[in-house]
Amino acid sequence: MLQSRLLIGSALFVVLLAGCKDEASPPAAPAPEATDQIAAPAPPPAVPEAAPATASVAATESAPTPIADTGFSAESVALSTAVLPPFPFFKFPEGLTGTVADDKNTINFERHFFLAGKKMVLVEGRLYYNTISLISADKSREYSTTEFHRNYENAVLALGGAKISETQFTRAIVDDVGGLRETNKHWRSAPPTSGYEHHTYLIRTPDKEYWILVSTAAAKSTGYIVVLEKAVMTQSLGFLDAGAMKAALDADGRVALYINFDVDASTLRPDTEAAIAEIKALLDSNPELKLSIEGHTDNTGGADRNRELSSARASSVMAALLASGINAARLSAKGFGSDQPLADNADEAGRAKNRRVELVKI
Repeated sequence: MLQSRLLIGSALFVVLLAGCKDEASPPAAPAPEATDQIAAPAPPPAVPEAAPATASVAATESAPTPIADTGFSAESVALSTAVLPPFPFFKFPEGLTGTVADDKNTINFERHFFLAGKKMVLVEGRLYYNTISLISADKSREYSTTEFHRNYENAVLALGGAKISETQFTRAIVDDVGGLRETNKHWRSAPPTSGYEHHTYLIRTPDKEYWILVSTAAAKSTGYIVVLEKAVMTQSLGFLDAGAMKAALDADGRVALYINFDVDASTLRPDTEAAIAEIKALLDSNPELKLSIEGHTDNTGGADRNRELSSARASSVMAALLASGINAARLSAKGFGSDQPLADNADEAGRAKNRRVELVKI
């Protein structure tokens, strides 16, 4: 495939799939002081190199779509008509190198925070990330942070995307999603703090969303790139049938179900129909059975929001059962947020186990 030459200045450049050489990032400089911002921790560690690859792209012009002050909606960004290159789209600016090994820089399914409008949102899907030295491999030149950001902005616009962030990180923005400790559980870029510059972009196609975070450190020659292809996780854990639910209720008085919800949402998805049908079958087969439907979350985000979300999810399950003909007197719903974990929230496996809806015999 033809590689596109990076043009500096007014020329628009089109970037290709990432290729890397060994070069460690310079040490982080301390973040500047600000009354509403937070001190910066150390940046992500460097890991071995990635193998180069190339692909051609077709560029189209697209201006950023304005975002309402009240929030952000992905639908506000126009659909791209560009032919997108293979994920994750971008080759580094000319002469620069990354620090992440090719076999480690893409995670099949992960969460990551992005600035959208004036707040942070958590997005799930296939995730690519890398740390980039802004000094060329041969030490002949250094990119400014402005030049680095402008290159990626031009590249995203060429692919029909739009810039969607309207602010930089402040303590209030980070605290709104549970604080820096919670944010760092789903973060692989420059720290979400003062002293770093972050810009989020979105590319939409008729069936995909691509979220892109470009970041730099103010006092050192390091850039960061995150590209996430939004997706729903393929469910690998089958639902319990009515008989298995009954056995668990008889033995323990409760049974945990892993019903899929979108991030920070309580609406039942189409793939939950099988689980709802089995709960209905359980209740139909046991007319004296009454159930408390109890929602639980992991510890990502604030405690109050988690309790609200878990309650809404339990209520959604109850509403679906009522709609199927189950008597309301047999059901109740409540949410406990992250207060009753089944596993350690320190890793994704534990957090996944804690995100559940339990049926409890009354």
